[in-house]
Amino acid sequence: MRIRDFALTASLVLITGPAFAVAVPATTDAPMSVIDTQIAAHPGKSGSYVLDTGEEALLARAWLAEHAKKSIEVQYFIWSTDNIGILAAEALLRAANRGVHVRVIVDDLMIDAPDKSLLALARHPNIDIRIYNPQTSVGVPLQKRVLNGLTNFRGVNQRMHDKTVVVDGKVAITGGRNMAAEYFDYNHEYNFRDRDVLLLGPVVQAIQENFESFWRSTLSVKVEDLYDGIGLMQSNVSVSTQEIQQIYNDLHKYAKSPENFAPEVRAAIAATPTAFARLSGQMTWGKVEFISDRPGKNDNKVRLGGGGQTTAELARLIMGAKQGITIQSPYLVLSDEAIDLFRQTVARGIKVRINTNSLASTDNLPAFSGYRNQRDRLLKMGLQIYEYKPDPDVQRQLMQRTVATTRKAPVFALHAKTLVIDSKTVYIGTFNFDPRSENLNTEVGAIIHDEKLARAVEHAIETDMAPGNSWNAARDNPDQYVSLAKRSKARLYQLLPIKPLL
Repeated sequence: MRIRDFALTASLVLITGPAFAVAVPATTDAPMSVIDTQIAAHPGKSGSYVLDTGEEALLARAWLAEHAKKSIEVQYFIWSTDNIGILAAEALLRAANRGVHVRVIVDDLMIDAPDKSLLALARHPNIDIRIYNPQTSVGVPLQKRVLNGLTNFRGVNQRMHDKTVVVDGKVAITGGRNMAAEYFDYNHEYNFRDRDVLLLGPVVQAIQENFESFWRSTLSVKVEDLYDGIGLMQSNVSVSTQEIQQIYNDLHKYAKSPENFAPEVRAAIAATPTAFARLSGQMTWGKVEFISDRPGKNDNKVRLGGGGQTTAELARLIMGAKQGITIQSPYLVLSDEAIDLFRQTVARGIKVRINTNSLASTDNLPAFSGYRNQRDRLLKMGLQIYEYKPDPDVQRQLMQRTVATTRKAPVFALHAKTLVIDSKTVYIGTFNFDPRSENLNTEVGAIIHDEKLARAVEHAIETDMAPGNSWNAARDNPDQYVSLAKRSKARLYQLLPIKPLL
């Protein structure tokens, strides 16, 4: 299967399969009924469709919110208040207004929504919002944040890195993208090369069950409970009925006004309903596993180690490799255990290729410093490492709209988290190859057992590793392409004892 872009049509949804093409009127109900038909036609199998560009990933999410009938469950590590984040919030509000039950879990660490806006959305009768592990942001005054950092260091650093969307219990998306403009190619200065997968069939139930486990966890706290505090250690925020209605009206007004966000975003969302149903005929059907961590990651309360279920499952895949391993990870900081695992893998004659960010493209200097400390060691072990350029040739293909509408192309950095084993099995999810994903952050992902799809994804990664898109870490001295100031900052971070947190 080739990883296709969305083809937007004016008035028909074209459903294409291996040997047929059927035109279906683009009505509100027809696309979802087509998905039901496809699921029924593949009993016991799960469907997979890779969302390789930011634009198609955005269109998929927008269509799902527009066509949901009963429920939407969402988990995100980051939900920004930029154009895309506001647009997504308004789409969920509209879904709730038509009777869809919307439940959202967002990690506390990087949420930046205004208190009253967050509370107003949570007051909607069809919207429930919970904050995972609220230690530093939502409803937490400055003095409590400081106290939490001093008395519960591991707790503050244990985050929910899950990224999933489930609609009506039968369609889901998971992968690397957070809810912010830079993950969907709409930031004009800095964007991520990322990857998601859209899923249908039995695997969706596993994703739903993972959401429910986090929803029930004591670590996930209702927004309303975070704003009803008394005293110095918890915020007290209230919102009147009039304020709630005004916030809702403002969201709807924002979504209708071309002055408030990029016109190309409006155009893409407006065209979405004519595109989505076609995908059900292009999916790969077969065995798909969903892996996840339990809330809290592991039983450690103080120590920063401990591993997790996703760590164990991915290690199992690596240990089972027979021929080759291809990895794409924005951050590459291997723990001692991971180094031993890859040393043994290379010793078995397995070819290991890794595509990661360069110093020129990275958005995370501390993480890059950890990689820089061990880069020579990893190369000597026999790992083949390719560092992504900030202006790769492939950017023109993956971001045609953005490149065409800006004078200067934005910086393009890796954020995809993908593992291909023997060109037969592919993992697409949230796991970075670093100690934080290994031991602290909860992670998720889909393991797809399909050779055709695995080869297609591997080919996309090989394209990203090509000379026009990445530097060979062993030969090209990639650090020479950044300023002395940035190299100096990286060296400073290299001196700090922060590896377990990277």
